[in-house]
Amino acid sequence: MENPLFDYRPSVEHPQLELPNGARVAVYFAVNVEHYTFGQPALSLAQFTAQLVPDPLNYGWRDYGARVGVFRLMEILEKHGVPGTGVLNSEVCELYPQIVEEGNKRGWSWVAHGRNNSTWQAGFERDEERAYIEEVANTIEQSTGQRPKGWIGPALTATMNTNDVLAELGFTYSLDWANDDVPYDFNVKSGRLVSVPYSGEVNDIPAFVIHNLTAREFREMLVGQLEQLHEEGGRVMGVGIHPFLVGQPFRAREFSAALAEIAGHDGVWLTTANEIADWYRDATS
Repeated sequence: MENPLFDYRPSVEHPQLELPNGARVAVYFAVNVEHYTFGQPALSLAQFTAQLVPDPLNYGWRDYGARVGVFRLMEILEKHGVPGTGVLNSEVCELYPQIVEEGNKRGWSWVAHGRNNSTWQAGFERDEERAYIEEVANTIEQSTGQRPKGWIGPALTATMNTNDVLAELGFTYSLDWANDDVPYDFNVKSGRLVSVPYSGEVNDIPAFVIHNLTAREFREMLVGQLEQLHEEGGRVMGVGIHPFLVGQPFRAREFSAALAEIAGHDGVWLTTANEIADWYRDATS
């Protein structure tokens, strides 16, 4: 089956759109604020205990993000003038409301990220998925005071109906498809849904868990990504980070150093996923 979700558009045919204030590259950091269900295996530091209940080693590693790492990252982002894009499981609103309260104090915008990170977005019938997404959006709106405009599935999972359902429910963009450096439109049956660039590699899970990079190498990755996209111009740099990974103290210092370099670079629009989606939709309406 050919891909019906979006059209192929090579980079040589990218629209020549001007970023705000003459910027050469738009940069946002998506902080994944997640809940992992107790007693259920998930992304692990050590696989040899992952099937145990309880699993102090791995659950504790993930839980560090909600208890410590996310607040450390809030401080670091604010220190460097980087607005926060919180990628939010709706169960976080109920289980860790202090994270939402602190994010709201700092003016974060929120992207819906499913119910929790133990429930992948697969196997849904269309009506079931619509009810699921609507429930997630309602919970986040009630907790944060913001109706989420953007969506990203847990572990970047989706169904063939996800984009149509998102557009139908009033979402304006998705981060699910990390396949471009500029936004583009999905093919949806009604309304409009935009893809905002996210990265499958410039992301701390593949960097640290899959590729075993050091904190210094991750810093170099971030700066290298910025410099190449800046040279090309008119590009978007989306970075996914997780508080239980880059929020660890030894990684946080290198992450802060990377932000200092990025924030100090000329021609950089430090922004949120919401603002990028709004800019693109307005520029191409």
